[in-house]
Amino acid sequence: MPQQDISYLLNDFDLHVRCGHHDQAAVVFEQICHQLPGTSDADNLISQLQQRLGNFDAMLAAAASATKRESAKGVSCGNSLLRLIECEIYCGRMASALARLTLAETDNADDVDMLQKIAQLYLHCSAHEAAGRCYQRVNELQPGLPQHMFNHAASQVILGQMQNAEQLLQRVLELAPTHVEALQNRSMLKTWKLDDNNLRQLHKVDKAIPDNHPDRVPVYFALAKEYEDIGDYRKSFAFLERGARLKKNRMAYRVENDVLAMQHIQKTFHHTLLSGGAPHAGNEPSMFVMGLPRSGTTLVDRILSSHTQVGSLGEIQSFTFALMQLAGGGSGGKNGLIDRSANINMDQLGHIYRTAIRGYGVTSRYLINKTPSNYLYLGLIHMALPDAKIIHVNRHPMDSCYAMYKTLFAMGYPFSYSLEDIGHYYLAYHNLMQHWRTCMPGKFIDIDYEAVVEHQEETTRSLLAFCDLPWESDCLEFHLNSTPAASASAAQVRTPLYKTSMQRWRSYESELAPLADFLTKHGIACN
Repeated sequence: MPQQDISYLLNDFDLHVRCGHHDQAAVVFEQICHQLPGTSDADNLISQLQQRLGNFDAMLAAAASATKRESAKGVSCGNSLLRLIECEIYCGRMASALARLTLAETDNADDVDMLQKIAQLYLHCSAHEAAGRCYQRVNELQPGLPQHMFNHAASQVILGQMQNAEQLLQRVLELAPTHVEALQNRSMLKTWKLDDNNLRQLHKVDKAIPDNHPDRVPVYFALAKEYEDIGDYRKSFAFLERGARLKKNRMAYRVENDVLAMQHIQKTFHHTLLSGGAPHAGNEPSMFVMGLPRSGTTLVDRILSSHTQVGSLGEIQSFTFALMQLAGGGSGGKNGLIDRSANINMDQLGHIYRTAIRGYGVTSRYLINKTPSNYLYLGLIHMALPDAKIIHVNRHPMDSCYAMYKTLFAMGYPFSYSLEDIGHYYLAYHNLMQHWRTCMPGKFIDIDYEAVVEHQEETTRSLLAFCDLPWESDCLEFHLNSTPAASASAAQVRTPLYKTSMQRWRSYESELAPLADFLTKHGIACN
């Protein structure tokens, strides 16, 4: 078949996948395979298509075949090896993935392009020190390039090296004054003052960017942050609105889809299912910290991981990948996946997950998965990992919603760029959590962000008691925890507790009034 016909089939396959027509996509996939030659490039394409079909085992096998073909020819595996590593991460084979990455880093110590790709895969493995090492090496190999310095700076923020990060970002902006990501990242490093801020530079860059250009988004968010820091709340919110609106207008997102999915989760994971026989408990208890983004999950994670028996893996996707491995590969979109997930082998799900998290190389008794959105899987976590310690973090509804709205997330959370979307999403999330509390009483603990801030020791003691952990005073000194923190709160959790984020929404009470009215109308107290 001519190449253009292969392209036609690939477009057809893509359309069926996006529409949730799994059976039709699988038919087209077979047609594509019949036309492909037996090469490593073809194997890698097959691997990518199998991934989109949700066939993780077949995805991994195709990637392994590509690497094997290249090795047999004495060709450097290069990108095929990186694809194999990526597939191993999806399949929960973290120990093997990290071992291959270490060898790949050594073999490509002078290859800038490969080192950057290796660094990205290290990040997916929560190997932040290794990623930072790669970015530093890239910066050494090709010094003076703004993007290399920016990547190195971003890794320094995660590692808590804020002074190094600020110096690198300043150097980036000396060389490239309109590097908007550097401008926005610099604004997040500290609290700015009337006589120490970057507003003049930000306004200058803003004027130089064409209207509605995506580069305006990080500049607007930076302006909002720095105006809030100096107490000019009207200007802060005005720029925040502009940035959020421009961000949302560039996304094809409908909050209704997420609301319906959460409602379907409630319907599918009903009380009878959740109160049924649980699988055998594993010998290695797991720990989950979850909640809406910017609700205090990073703070609670840092408190717990300051304990000698606890290590944090950060925001990992291991549970989601384990679920996809067992329940993916079917039609029906989100609802179809939810339906299939209720009928998978829960023992197997727990086993795949436990194997994956032990592969990260952290030897603590408890390993925290701090992915906020795991509240969507709380029923599955309970069924697959009945011995897991699950902590859900609450925050005042309006503080929570405003904190999400003012954050430019690196990825995910598309509902956060519209106050209307945030209201509908928050209500669905609130109802889902109420459902879990009703169906699984006592299976997880709710921790209020405000209680942690105002009654730190008392709340920390309750938290440790729930986790069957002995008291350790180091948990009160969480800000001295030197482990990486890859979240929007990376800078804040390096400082002692402060109360200035509580009731922050009151500074924007009139602007946020429609959101407060909506939540109040639906029974959520916003006083």
